[in-house]
Amino acid sequence: MEIILLENRPDLGHKDEIINVKDGYARNFLIPKGYAIMATKSARKVHDENQRQRAHKEEKIRNEAEKMAAKMDGIALSIGAKTSSKGKIFGSVNTIQIAEALTAKGFEIDRKDISLKEDAIKEVGKYSAIINLHKEVSVEIDFEIVGE
Repeated sequence: MEIILLENRPDLGHKDEIINVKDGYARNFLIPKGYAIMATKSARKVHDENQRQRAHKEEKIRNEAEKMAAKMDGIALSIGAKTSSKGKIFGSVNTIQIAEALTAKGFEIDRKDISLKEDAIKEVGKYSAIINLHKEVSVEIDFEIVGE
């Protein structure tokens, strides 16, 4: 039976894919749980129209993310932290402080979209982080931890 997935399923595929599964699996599990619908002729038409509209919106969002990435390219941040006399930070620097520093520079970035290359930053120095603006667009920024 052909079905259209309504959400991402790690064992089957991604949202809005049309896939073949066994009839019982579709009727008894996927459709009643709301994970999929049957791929009838009318459902396929609706699916195709939604895909077409979503592609237009997705392109617009990706273009905005690319513009923001171009603005952020080459930006350097300086984050202050309380340190000991040997240069060790009391605590650690994480994505929250980086997001706050970016907000001060005029970029509204959610801390969940920032990933650090190091696990924990506990010393003064220069580091870099990757900011995911879109699933296809990311930018790497450099930042420096300085003692206060």
